[in-house]
Amino acid sequence: MSESGVVVVGAGLAGAHTAARLRERGWAGPVTLVGAETHPPYDRPPLSKELLLGTAERADLDVDFAALGVELALGRTATGLRVDARVLETDAGPVPYDHLVLATGAGPVTLPGTGELARVHTLRTLDDARRLRPVLAAGGSVVAVGAGWIGAEVATAARASGCRVTVVEAGHQPLAGALPAEVTAPMRRWYADAGAELRTGSPVTAVREGEVELADGTVVGADAVLVGVGSRPATGWLAGSGVALAADGSVAADAALRASAPGVWAVGDCASYPAARYGGRRLLIHHWDNAMTGPATVAAGILGDEAVHDPVPYFWSEQFGRYVAHAGLRGPSDALLWRGDPGDPGWTALWLGEGGALKAFLAVDRPRDLSQGRRLLERGAALDPGRAADPSVPLKAAAR
Repeated sequence: MSESGVVVVGAGLAGAHTAARLRERGWAGPVTLVGAETHPPYDRPPLSKELLLGTAERADLDVDFAALGVELALGRTATGLRVDARVLETDAGPVPYDHLVLATGAGPVTLPGTGELARVHTLRTLDDARRLRPVLAAGGSVVAVGAGWIGAEVATAARASGCRVTVVEAGHQPLAGALPAEVTAPMRRWYADAGAELRTGSPVTAVREGEVELADGTVVGADAVLVGVGSRPATGWLAGSGVALAADGSVAADAALRASAPGVWAVGDCASYPAARYGGRRLLIHHWDNAMTGPATVAAGILGDEAVHDPVPYFWSEQFGRYVAHAGLRGPSDALLWRGDPGDPGWTALWLGEGGALKAFLAVDRPRDLSQGRRLLERGAALDPGRAADPSVPLKAAAR
């Protein structure tokens, strides 16, 4: 184990790319990547797609760590931090550092009493996907608890495998915590068309081996129960360390992704930051794009250059044969503008603020709207509502 240098704790996408960005920017000192899993760093989007369907065995990142001179210390779990001594504590012993990058990601929210149930699953790791895959391969029955992004993606894969699928959601709409009801209403039909049963307004009161009980007393049996009800920053091990955490449990980083302790940085799903483009509002983004953009900011800071992490929030999902992408940040007073008919195969919902300023959009199978919309958001463009509502007009041509 290296005696000093940069130690990155968390060998997921954000941690691995931080190590790579450091080398690209010319950091010549030691770089150690510490990961709790024994697998080499891998990408997570394939977990609910190719890996779950069995069309791929691995999703290793395209990074040659040996060639970069990055030391992999896998199978080590972070257990504590001594910031005064600059020592990371792990279950395999202490690791000294000059700079420490916190990239431990997020862990899935679980349901009480389900930890020892063999048929209850979450989907956050490669091993999770491998445990769930045999059920899909056998065409077994699946109940997904939560009609969020992960629930929809697992339901998609399960139906593609011929499984009987029931999705239960406590809210009254799919994606209840992410999007307004008028936008998610068309998505109900996606479940029905795919042959998946969607039950909204159905809180779960009990989960037992092979069955889920709902608040109305209904019991739904299943070969596998997938719990997809959210995630939380994996920062519990930092308790008492002196590293400041936000109310949501994330590392409270600044705009350069520095944590409150000297020489400590934070990136990816475990870190929140003040977004300048949104008036300094603190954001916690649990999506792939944030884990890809943050490492460049951290690497620049470690090398002594000023950099600010302030991307336009962006995330995407593939569900029921559709590519769904959202970018931006909506406000309560922003006006919804439909671009196309939500009954059509492809459509876009726009949210406009004062003066027609584009604040956010949701694009369903509209790749041109996606690419043009992201550029418009980056530059803070305003749109002509009449032209923006016409799907035959390129979105960029609606800019004022």
